[in-house]
Amino acid sequence: MRARYGVPLTLTAVGAAGLAYAAGFEVRSFRLRRVTVPVLPRGMRPLRVLQVSDIHMVSGQRKKQRWLQSLAGLRPDFVINTGDNLSDTEGVPETLDALGPLMEFPGAYVFGSNDYYGPKLRNPARYLIERAQGRHGLNGNAPVVGAVHNPWEDLRDAFDAAGWVGLSNSRGRLKLEGIEIALTGLDDPHIKRDRYAAVAGGPESGADLSLAVVHAPYLRSLDAFTADGYPLILAGHTHGGQLCIPFYGALVTNCDIDTDRVKGLSTHTAGDRTSFLHVSAGCGTNRYTPVRFACPPEATLLTLTERG
Repeated sequence: MRARYGVPLTLTAVGAAGLAYAAGFEVRSFRLRRVTVPVLPRGMRPLRVLQVSDIHMVSGQRKKQRWLQSLAGLRPDFVINTGDNLSDTEGVPETLDALGPLMEFPGAYVFGSNDYYGPKLRNPARYLIERAQGRHGLNGNAPVVGAVHNPWEDLRDAFDAAGWVGLSNSRGRLKLEGIEIALTGLDDPHIKRDRYAAVAGGPESGADLSLAVVHAPYLRSLDAFTADGYPLILAGHTHGGQLCIPFYGALVTNCDIDTDRVKGLSTHTAGDRTSFLHVSAGCGTNRYTPVRFACPPEATLLTLTERG
């Protein structure tokens, strides 16, 4: 009997232990990623940019709220929020409470699909199937029917009242003690809300630095930003793969970017131009898949330095 059932029982035990770790520990094991990006003009002082993404706030997530509040202690020059703040129709007050200390700093934001629509229960294996078939979000699947609408307008109004700049298919500027940052953003490509024609034309003259911001790093958006000459693109959405294989990495990205660039700093080339790309693995999960494995939740402090 032992010889016959020993291996299945061992595999079951290992699987249960892995699930317990992914759901009970790693999903709450918040980290800060630090990267340096050489994109500034010569003679300009370094800038510290805090990127937060994919919070997916659910009521009662106190540890996540406290951790986000603590990030204000980093004293960034400005904050970029790359969307998917919600995973609960009642989550706006707690999201704003968590981000309150960060909203004391200059900032900008774009929204993701989960800011607009409530999550749906779905089989996680569908992500693998959709990847194999080249279908992602509304870019390859049928439009969502009967979706729950989140109160994203309340989130927008609070961000705007704090002075954060909304970048959904629009441009904006941040002024930082004599330094002017021009920002160009898109609404979420994952649900086909991006309208690049509305913001095309490349970096603005007169700004000390121009940055591009988008929630989901779809190739069409990255190509457009890079071809227009933006030195750095900030994105989220991927959750870093969320369930990864140790020493291998992510299996899916939930968009058409490759798994090698599912999180962290990389580059993107379009034509004869190359931009830096930073994809945040985010600090939350969809409320129906509250697990992470080999991919802890994170925010990123980017230090922008002079170009070489």
